[in-house]
Amino acid sequence: MNSGMQIKLGETYAAHRGLTLLSVSTYTAVDGKFRPKLKGGAGCTLRKAQNVLHWCHENWPEDLAWPADIPRPEVSP
Repeated sequence: MNSGMQIKLGETYAAHRGLTLLSVSTYTAVDGKFRPKLKGGAGCTLRKAQNVLHWCHENWPEDLAWPADIPRPEVSP
């Protein structure tokens, strides 16, 4: 997952919940500056990206469509 996808997930979730990107970054990455740093061109580890994607998948609002251009992770039994 590239940083643009991480940013889009964060911004979509934030807008829907009425939160700031800093708040969403704190929830998803335990780092309020995670997505703002990505927007500034920073990178992250694959593990961090996977953990954030998993958090988004698990906590995504039922009344909000998952972005069609971002593959949603498969659900483990």
